[in-house]
Parts: sequence; C-alpha cells; structure tokens
Amino acid sequence: MMQKSSVRFLLSSLLALVLVLWLAVPFGMALLWSIVDPGTSWSYPDLFPKQLSFRRWAEMWETTSLPIAMRNSYTLAPIVAVITLLLATPTAYAFGRLDFRGKAAAQMLALLPLVVPSFVIALFFTALLYKIGVYNKFGGIVLGHVVLFLPYAIRILTVSFSQVREDLVHAARDLGASRWARFSAAYLPVLKPGIFAALVIVFILSIEEFAISFTLGSPDFTTVPTILYSYLGYNFVRPNAAVVSLILVVPNVILMLLFERLLKSDGAVTMGGKG
Repeated sequence: MMQKSSVRFLLSSLLALVLVLWLAVPFGMALLWSIVDPGTSWSYPDLFPKQLSFRRWAEMWETTSLPIAMRNSYTLAPIVAVITLLLATPTAYAFGRLDFRGKAAAQMLALLPLVVPSFVIALFFTALLYKIGVYNKFGGIVLGHVVLFLPYAIRILTVSFSQVREDLVHAARDLGASRWARFSAAYLPVLKPGIFAALVIVFILSIEEFAISFTLGSPDFTTVPTILYSYLGYNFVRPNAAVVSLILVVPNVILMLLFERLLKSDGAVTMGGKG
C-alpha cells in the first residue's frame, strides 16, 4: 500500500513538473516580456525586468494594425466554424451511420488534408483561386480555412453520429414521431458535445492559422498570427511578439475552459451506443 502511494505521489509530482515547464514557464516569460517598460531593457544577469509598465500594450494598440487584425481574425473564425460544421455534417452522418462500399477509402481521403503541410495547401489553393478568378481575400481565406479544417469536424462528428443508439431511433419512429422529434430525442443529446467540440476546435484553429492567411491575405489583409510572425522574423522584437502571442493565446484558453465547463454540466454529455 505504501509502495502504491509513493508511486502515485511520484507520478503526480512528475506530471506537475512537466505542466509547469511546458505551460507555466513559457506563459510567465511571455507575460513578463509583454510588460517590460519600452524605456528600459531586460537582459542578463537581471532575473526580472527593472521596470514594468503596460505602455507597450498601449503602443501596440495605437501604432500597429493589431486592432484591424483582431477584427479580421474574430470575424473569420466564427464564419469558418459554422460553414465547416454545416459541410461536415452530411459526410460525418454517412461515415457514422451508413455502410457502403469504399467507406474506409473515403474516410482516409477525407483526412488527407491533415497529412499535407499547410503551406503546400496554401500555395496550391492560392493558385487555384487565382486561376478561377477569385481575388476576394476574405472569401478566399474563409474557403481555405474550411478546406484545411474540414477533416477535424468530420472526424469529431463521425464519432458522435456512431454513438447514436439505433434502438432509440427505431422506438421514436415506431411511436410515430416526426423527423424533428426523432432527431431531438435520439440524435441531438448525443451530438451536442460533438457539435460544440467541432465549433470550438475549428474556431481556435482558424484564429491561429498562419499559412493560408499569410499567402492569400498578405499584405493587405492581416490577422493576429500574421502580425505575430512578422515580429518573429528578421526584425525580431521579443516584447511585441509577447504582447501579440498573449492576445492570440489567452482568449483561446478561456474558450477551452468554458467549453470544458459546458461539457461537465448536467445533461451536456449523454452516454450512447448503437444498441
């Protein structure tokens, strides 16, 4: 018994150490770099900045295209999430509920964008859009993000559709329930977590996506990741990059925590099986 307790304590301590090194330290460093006063420097052997202020946040907001980039990113993401969900649903239903010849091959084909580097997709997709005469940057980026993130939504919803209990569907049909009533009783409770998961994951991926946003949008259409990568390039400005990285990461972390809370709430998750 003592041995098991010692092993459990050791594993818990190791996990806590990994989380601190992986999450807390980088986040803390980014926070410190973002509030270094622009009039002072922070360098070795100083352990902490000599002077802290939020002047750099104000300067970034007032003198760069950060407000426009945030507006573009947070306009793109919900549109991409909704369109991706709508396009993924029929395919996910077929993969999760139907049996047909070539199903395994179709599932592999649907996941193909996941194994192709995003910059390769971005370059070929940009050339395709220009070839067919589509020059609208906003619309092109929306289409590119949908193509890039559709496999995630399909995979998540496929699992949700496969967990719908067949006996509940048959019971509702035998009782004369309408299609909407059958969907509400048998499908919706099981699909709800998957729908929320697909929306949140695609939203976050769209916010953080760089390759298509840069290839299609540069230099006129900026997003938060394109600004961040500009500060990580040749003219490396660490404090500015820290400000933008926090603006990029913190809302997504909050969104994930809200989603986790939603999934743990009563009635959010329904156990299912095909029955």
